Amino acid sequence: MKKAAPQYQQSSPSHGHSITSSASPDVLLKQAPTKIARVLAYFRHVGDLNRFEAARLVGDTCLNSTIPDLEDYGLVFEHLPERSPNHWGEPCAVTRLPASQYDRADKVLALMFSRSKGHKEAAA
Repeated sequence: MKKAAPQYQQSSPSHGHSITSSASPDVLLKQAPTKIARVLAYFRHVGDLNRFEAARLVGDTCLNSTIPDLEDYGLVFEHLPERSPNHWGEPCAVTRLPASQYDRADKVLALMFSRSKGHKEAAA
């Protein structure tokens, strides 16, 4: 059974884009409110990941589940038959976020950061 896509409103250019449009990739990765936001920030601002790199670089040990969660936000990933070496030098598949998806990825990241900010303010 397919999960329902997350419901969200498009944010205005001034709403929620402050950190995601001005921060360096290192800051985005360190301040990402969730694992899924960290993975998206990596794809958007650093590069491709395979499941072994995801565990080491962004703390995601289940990238195969994270990608469909990101696709629920309307992002389209390229699942390419490329091969990248794993820990033992054997090939494994790589997933790419195409440049055509960057604007949408930025909006989703802004949403993720703004949701987190709202939760932190409510808890204070």
